[in-house]
Amino acid sequence: MTGHQAAEPDLGVLAARILFSVQRELFTALAAQGFDDIQPRAGAVLAYLRTDGIRASDLARVSGQHKQVIGTLIDDLERLGYVVRKPDPADRRAKLIHPTDRGLLQMEAAASIMRAIEERHAQALGAQEYATFKTTLRRVAELQRGTERAG
Repeated sequence: MTGHQAAEPDLGVLAARILFSVQRELFTALAAQGFDDIQPRAGAVLAYLRTDGIRASDLARVSGQHKQVIGTLIDDLERLGYVVRKPDPADRRAKLIHPTDRGLLQMEAAASIMRAIEERHAQALGAQEYATFKTTLRRVAELQRGTERAG
């Protein structure tokens, strides 16, 4: 059997299936709640926004995206009214990315949708099995990111 005919999907395929399916459900539900002007790629910023602000360089680091990609996404989200750049009080040369009122509403809606998705899976698998799955998946993600940094 060749690598193209693997009986079981590999880690990358499984991770992609989860990511794309969750993104579709999340962004479809967000659109139904009036947030129809954002695309799944904006998740690299929106998923890591903090109410007290976060630097673009930190968004790049935690999301695993290049700084240029994050900068473009921030520009788009700022134009759409979800975020605003403000001076960082700890370093006036730096900017913090803050959610606007609309951004805060989107963050609340996304958190609620994600809670419902997770609750559905916990109910289907059982709370303990789902908690174990998330713990294991988190560990695999951390190991993989450690491999990227070491390479």
